[in-house]
Amino acid sequence: MRSVVILGSTGSIGTQALDIAARNPDLFRIVGLGSSGRDVGLIAAQAAQFDVEVVALTQMGSEVAFQEAFDAAIASLGKRLRTITVLVGDQAQGELAVWDCDVVLNGLAGAAGLVPTLEALSAGRTLALANKESLIIGGDLVRAIAKPEQIVAVDSEHSALAQALRGGKHHEVKRLVLTASGGPFRGWSNDALEMVTPEQALKHPTWTMGPLVTINSATLMNKGLEVIEAHLLFDIAYDAIDVVVHPQSIVHSMVEFQDGSTLAQASPPDMRLPIALGMAWPDRVPNASTGCDWTQAATWEFFPLDEEAFPAVSLARKAGQAGGTATAVFNAADEACVAAFLDRTIAFTHIVRTVGAVLAEHLDGGDGRIGSTWIAGNSLTLENVIAADLWARQRALEISVSYSEGVR
Repeated sequence: MRSVVILGSTGSIGTQALDIAARNPDLFRIVGLGSSGRDVGLIAAQAAQFDVEVVALTQMGSEVAFQEAFDAAIASLGKRLRTITVLVGDQAQGELAVWDCDVVLNGLAGAAGLVPTLEALSAGRTLALANKESLIIGGDLVRAIAKPEQIVAVDSEHSALAQALRGGKHHEVKRLVLTASGGPFRGWSNDALEMVTPEQALKHPTWTMGPLVTINSATLMNKGLEVIEAHLLFDIAYDAIDVVVHPQSIVHSMVEFQDGSTLAQASPPDMRLPIALGMAWPDRVPNASTGCDWTQAATWEFFPLDEEAFPAVSLARKAGQAGGTATAVFNAADEACVAAFLDRTIAFTHIVRTVGAVLAEHLDGGDGRIGSTWIAGNSLTLENVIAADLWARQRALEISVSYSEGVR
């Protein structure tokens, strides 16, 4: 049995992980849960159901509401539970990441996952990583402390690659092929994309995800982030990582080998499969999700990526090849722009456009403010990454506002 800590337990990844654990009590014991603390009712119910040892809440002052909700959840279950430890504040998720356990599942959203990722790796935990951003912005910092196979990818695409890579040796790999659904706007013109609303962008055709990942999937920024992640996880050169559009989202990714053979991992679009693999790796969890029905006729389509309408992947390659603080800037600018788009202060097409402008400034020397100047990977520190992240968010808002005002 594996003991598991789940960061982001009230989100999409976390709730599905708990579903897997509930159906496999002989395989997993949930010892700790972490979340922002905004939904204390849900995390309190989770904590009571799984009789966890510890809960981490980022939001200061949330512990009182949590305790009340937890007491009510215990009463409704009619059972006596162990004494629970409640961690609160900005450091709570990092403290939870080093709690005594076998696996830390990092399902936090965005840059908030970086410190917990570093803490879990430093403590020697197996890291089931759904929070791709922490690997991307941490880059060489994360890779420097990660032991071989200590990080297990939970993204469906990278889980697929990890599975397919079992079919050959590293030197036999010719290229990795990441598949993209194409999002809700596949085939749209640039002019049409200018008018996209948040409601339209949040309607993904095949996956149910949180708002940040859903918007990133609509811009294909998520696929750009996944190209960087694939390079960092599997040590494959950027020019040997391709992206193809596969609207059905059944083939999650492929590995082409030097002899011309291609191995593809196929399953219906259900995150429970890669989550289960992440918690149990390298073992498989029986009935983690429903498999493909091979008795029914089906058509799988593959199309080249339209990089003119969706330039995010090319932009990601530029950031990834620069390395150092460039990937932190790329991610932070995107997160700031997605939030602005959801608040209806910038247009959909301004997301990638702004990220490109911020990245270009960073690589060209910045604007003199702390964090604005690019720092190479071999000189990277956590302080550098945090400073670059903060600068990129502020600069992204400044540039995006100027676009909206018609200055640029």
